[in-house]
Amino acid sequence: MTFNMSSSIFLSSSAFVVFAIAAVAAVSGGGAGELPPETPTTVKIIPHDQVSEAFKKGVPMLETGEYKINAGRRDAAGGVEIHQRDTDIFYILEGSATLITGGKVEGEKTVSPNEIRGTSITGGESHAMSKGDVIVIPRGTPHWIKEVPQAPLLYFVVKTVAPEGTK
Repeated sequence: MTFNMSSSIFLSSSAFVVFAIAAVAAVSGGGAGELPPETPTTVKIIPHDQVSEAFKKGVPMLETGEYKINAGRRDAAGGVEIHQRDTDIFYILEGSATLITGGKVEGEKTVSPNEIRGTSITGGESHAMSKGDVIVIPRGTPHWIKEVPQAPLLYFVVKTVAPEGTK
């Protein structure tokens, strides 16, 4: 059996999707009671070829009213992000990066409802991220991938979405 990067991403992806589904269930109360209208009621499988293509570009793969699953890709530093309703859960598949969280956001501006961007962070906490790490960034926390010394940084992103109006 040949084991290449696509196989590695697929196997890591499968394990992470199981982890992500459990995280979404935990955040949303484990599925007890009535489901919100946007909640999917059928199983969704994203085939490995679509997953591999998504990681080449770093794009969203699935979005619902309760969660989002993205193929994250960084070849260089990005901008500061603050999500008012989304908690980010990263699973690092490949590469390494420096993540800055908290602190004061410079150049802050609202780009869409519940989404704020900035140019840098002053006084935040620095975290090294590398293959195999899981990072949870609570909603409302400024975060910035400041450096990507080992590119590409490939990472699964699961975003749990808090209900509208949640403080």
